[in-house]
Amino acid sequence: MDISKLDIQSGNIYTLSGPNGAGKTTFLNILSFLLIPSSGRLAYLNIPVKYNEKYLQQLRKSVILVDQHPILFSTSVYKNIEFGLKVRKISRKKRKTIIESALDLVDMKMFINADARHLSGGETRRIAIARAIACSPDVLLLDEPTADLDLESRLTIENIIREIHARKDITIIFCTHDLSQASRLTSKNIYFLNGQIHDIYHENIFKGELVTSNQKEYYCKINEKILIPVQSTDKDKIKISIHPGMINIIDHKKSDSDVSLSYTGRVTHLGMEKEKIRAVIDIGISVSVLMEKAEYDLHMLRLNDSVKINFDVDGITII
Repeated sequence: MDISKLDIQSGNIYTLSGPNGAGKTTFLNILSFLLIPSSGRLAYLNIPVKYNEKYLQQLRKSVILVDQHPILFSTSVYKNIEFGLKVRKISRKKRKTIIESALDLVDMKMFINADARHLSGGETRRIAIARAIACSPDVLLLDEPTADLDLESRLTIENIIREIHARKDITIIFCTHDLSQASRLTSKNIYFLNGQIHDIYHENIFKGELVTSNQKEYYCKINEKILIPVQSTDKDKIKISIHPGMINIIDHKKSDSDVSLSYTGRVTHLGMEKEKIRAVIDIGISVSVLMEKAEYDLHMLRLNDSVKINFDVDGITII
């Protein structure tokens, strides 16, 4: 990772976004004092971090990371949450109160005596969050808490994040690939690319091969079926970013001869993002499209609709 400087203010919600392999999880592991950086300086509460185990153990009680795929013990939900409290030598009576409060916060109190092995993916993540909250951290780190969950579970965890922030004086930092989710929860987004923090958000990032047919028009060949128009470059292998607001939805009434390099796909996601509509369209690759409400109303998009799109070359950046 190569970060010149970053200040995180307490009491806020931050999101970490960026493509796979950009460094988000590594960054969380450094922030949670589980990974020692090879160089640079890390300070917590304006005090430089000392990398000796005894000191780090104290810091890890203050900053808790919930993994993307949390592991629960093969016992009851109650005992899973109780474990960390026992380690902290909390009395039995107080443990019960804390556990019930944590489960209430994630709306899982009815599962208090349930076998943790029988929970769904979304339920497991909620219990893992409750387990972390029960330990009263000052900073809560969440590694993609809604990844691979259904819509209802994603919205539930979003509401839990809001509730934790509203009811407890905790700094929350979480990873997400969903920029609409990030904008719903906070305006403080840290964007990673190639281990560095960037001011410009890159979306719709794809790798491909640079190809040309006539030395005038160049394309990024994503696969055998998808060519994306790009500016010329001296690289054979390239990575591109497609601006979601410069992807065009095409009227099906237009013939293919009227539209160059158009692709047909299905709408797999629709959601509000501030004053705009975000759609995800599967054309063999998932493409995120951001449009004004008037354009959305014009096309009357619905989930699972078949749509045709093409790409404005001015919205494509080689990164």
